[in-house]
Amino acid sequence: QVQLTESGGGLVQTGGSRRLSCAASGSAFSLLRWAWYRQVPGGERELVASILNFGHTNYADSVKGRFTISSDSARNTAYLQMNSLKPEDTAVYFCKLTTYPGTDDYWGQGTQVTVSS
Repeated sequence: QVQLTESGGGLVQTGGSRRLSCAASGSAFSLLRWAWYRQVPGGERELVASILNFGHTNYADSVKGRFTISSDSARNTAYLQMNSLKPEDTAVYFCKLTTYPGTDDYWGQGTQVTVSS
């Protein structure tokens, strides 16, 4: 019923920046949580950042001070601004949308971010 389309991945050099986008099709949402996860081959999917509709954010320790999550309710879109990128940030990044009160989860298809050494 809801589809998430991710974009913005690619190759970037160490110290560079990228911005990921995740756009949700369908209706506008008034009560939701956006999150970004990342996963390396053979690794676990880890939570990178999340944001609630009223603005509260959380970040993994590994990205604090470098990444910023934001959302635009009018466009049903979430963003992940990634600065000061490191090779260890290389992963497939997935966005997730959770809507309330039904607590339905929707996942993006993933976008590859590769940081050169």
